[in-house]
Amino acid sequence: MNLLEKIESDLKDAIKKGESLKSETLKMVKSDLMYEKAKTGKDLSPEQMLEVTGRAAKRRKEAMEEFRKGNRPDLAEKEAGELAIIETYLPKQMTEEEIEKYIAEKITSMGQVSQKDTGKLMGELMKELKGKADGGIVKKILSAKVAG
Repeated sequence: MNLLEKIESDLKDAIKKGESLKSETLKMVKSDLMYEKAKTGKDLSPEQMLEVTGRAAKRRKEAMEEFRKGNRPDLAEKEAGELAIIETYLPKQMTEEEIEKYIAEKITSMGQVSQKDTGKLMGELMKELKGKADGGIVKKILSAKVAG
């Protein structure tokens, strides 16, 4: 069962059980997946499905932060609920400590890393950590390690 089939199955269950937040969230994610499929004109690979679902999660995180800044805890809470639902369909994310350790090992294996190498290293890291780590956190930790 691929990700889209799992989402469709869980969506049917959520509708039957009357779980409105879950059903609304899954409808949005399914819509994102179907839009991407229509845009490319062919079935999505498992990696593409995870990428689309990851973007949906990222949008919820960003909206949650904006609602908190705007002093709208009610809307931030709704986004947090949607994020929690979406995250169940994504691979487990690495913790900051795990990312820091991974980056330290990568830098050690490369030897001396200068500020000029940061972009290239960031590209490599994101290829390896795709779907497992938040790019913003990776960038923050990498910048601190190279600068320090």
